Amino acid sequence: MTRRPLLRSLLPSLLVFVALLPFAAAAATPQPALVEGTDYEVIEGGTPFAPVKGKVEVVEVFGYTCPHCAHFQPTVSAWAKKNAKVVNFIPMAAPFGGSWQPYAQAYYAAQVLGVAEKSHDAMFLALHTDGSLPLRNATPGEIAPFYTRYGVAQAKFLATYDGPDVAARVAKAEQFIKRSGVEGTPTLVINGRYRVIGHDFTDVLRIADQLVARERDGKTR
Repeated sequence: MTRRPLLRSLLPSLLVFVALLPFAAAAATPQPALVEGTDYEVIEGGTPFAPVKGKVEVVEVFGYTCPHCAHFQPTVSAWAKKNAKVVNFIPMAAPFGGSWQPYAQAYYAAQVLGVAEKSHDAMFLALHTDGSLPLRNATPGEIAPFYTRYGVAQAKFLATYDGPDVAARVAKAEQFIKRSGVEGTPTLVINGRYRVIGHDFTDVLRIADQLVARERDGKTR
């Protein structure tokens, strides 16, 4: 009996196995150990913003007028969806004043009105791609028409924008940002305990992955 037919029948499987070896090796490659002060900062006395049982909170402090946030948005959105089972991802508009303030209030108004999630990506595009909204010194009246495409009447948006619910959300965000030591955007805060540094978007998410894993491990000990 010859062995050639058996070898021929096994050859496709062997080729697939060999082809997958580089991917298996890459998956098994350990990530560099995190270094405090280089990869992240510990937030002394830090606490989560809105903890959810069984999940690690990741807050992204962002600004609609920030071009880096606009570039980061597709990447961090995909990361958040991929990790949705273990991560409670919270976008947080930074009310830093100046040109930041109107769009921060607009974001929280959209939250109150139930359209923040569906309008989030489009707002970045309106500001940084098609230029249909002004980056600087925007008025509520200029922003309101943007939300009509999501079924929000201009009068309703304007009343919500200046209402107590938005003021309370802005104040709560300001408190969290201040106690977390966030000074720029985009910045990720993990479980209220760690502020991610990183030198590019890929590095930021690598660090976030490891800190999320650390927090999950800590809960099971």
